[in-house]
Amino acid sequence: MTRVYLFKRFERFWHWSQAALILFMLVTGFEVHGTYRLFGWEKAGNLHTTAAWTLIALWLFAIFWHFTTGEWKQYIPTTKNMIAVARYYSVGIFTGEPHPHRVTQLAKHNPLQRVTYLIIKLLINPLLWVSGLAYLYYAELTRGGMLQLPLQPIALAHTAAAFMMLIFVISHIYLSTTGHTPLAHIKAMITGWEKIEQE
Repeated sequence: MTRVYLFKRFERFWHWSQAALILFMLVTGFEVHGTYRLFGWEKAGNLHTTAAWTLIALWLFAIFWHFTTGEWKQYIPTTKNMIAVARYYSVGIFTGEPHPHRVTQLAKHNPLQRVTYLIIKLLINPLLWVSGLAYLYYAELTRGGMLQLPLQPIALAHTAAAFMMLIFVISHIYLSTTGHTPLAHIKAMITGWEKIEQE
């Protein structure tokens, strides 16, 4: 095993801040939907909106950071080793096979991660943004004639995107425990250093 510094300080800050905000928004969002009572409907709605604006600011800054540092290249999809990685997660992980993707500073994400993160950045996040803002400013947008949709499909789109994000969070937490030890990947995202098997 060799130690490689993979995750820069901002990447770790962005990851954990984003995770906390997303989890908080899931909690407050489901309360707004009446799933349970924790903060109270009005307070949950206000907290949800505040967290949403904070997350949007974080996403915008992260987009700027990715493009100015060149880290956006980490998300370019590739089919190289795609089948091998899919086979590893469906079979090989349970039989002790080595991971077919070798992590480097220039290739932090395996092909399935790249596709997943791209879907989040190009589909789920924009759907959350657009539907959330349309929901938040529905009265103003309809009054100004900029929006002709009823509120229900906008709310359903936002809820559907929230469930997609929830599915990602659950699978992400599970997959974070699949390193050479159950906490290896989590530790790497705290310290920045990942232990990698040498060929």
